Amino acid sequence: MKTVVITGSARGFGLAMLECFKKENYNVVICDINETSIQEAESHLKKVKGAGKVLSIKADITKSSDIKQVISSTLKEVETIDIWINNAGVNQPNMPIWELEESTINRLVDIDLKGTILCSKEIMNQMIKQGFGQIYNVEGHGSNDAKIMGLSLYGTSKRAVTYFTEALAMEAEKQNTNVLVGKITPGIMITNFIHTSLGDGDKITLDEKTKKVYNILGDYPETIAQFMVPKIIHNKKNNVKFTWLTNRKAAWRFMTSWKNKRNFFK
Repeated sequence: MKTVVITGSARGFGLAMLECFKKENYNVVICDINETSIQEAESHLKKVKGAGKVLSIKADITKSSDIKQVISSTLKEVETIDIWINNAGVNQPNMPIWELEESTINRLVDIDLKGTILCSKEIMNQMIKQGFGQIYNVEGHGSNDAKIMGLSLYGTSKRAVTYFTEALAMEAEKQNTNVLVGKITPGIMITNFIHTSLGDGDKITLDEKTKKVYNILGDYPETIAQFMVPKIIHNKKNNVKFTWLTNRKAAWRFMTSWKNKRNFFK
């Protein structure tokens, strides 16, 4: 039985993907830093039909020691880690870069970029040892070089994640690791992420223009997870990119928004 570990998976997109994997009879591992959310996620996943185990591990992905503990604790319960998804991330306060506190800059970059790098480093060593595996990093605003006021630091981190993932895929192939590396591009997800900075920090107030765009282009994480997980399970290629909100889909959403009215902010 195969095993998937997803960081930042006690809620939102990470949890939605774990639910899909559980239905496909995978062992699923919740990796998060919020103890209460972890317990709630574990209780939820144990009710989902599927033959796999449900494991939960509290960890700070900005620390190599915690990541190593996630790997070792998982391997005490299962034989291998087949898929690892770096999903953990936080949003920034809605303000320009020069108004951000140094502590805010450090925390966001540590989680959104450094955490992805450290997790990829540690799980790559394990997957090379076992002879196979798949690593996926979640892209976000900025990965395609887009820029929006109040999201510049977040976008900088995600742009770096894209470069890092492509470089990791290249190195994995050049070194004949038999490990596949890819990108997941979910688009705009309607979760707690868009309303709060730095995880569960200050509330973010969205203006009406932003809400309008989110209503047109956004989707709940469950919808996107149902699209992504089968593609991940059946993937056989390195350096892939799985995109939910394609340019064509976005254009169609705008053209038909006058009749397909949605409101995620009631």
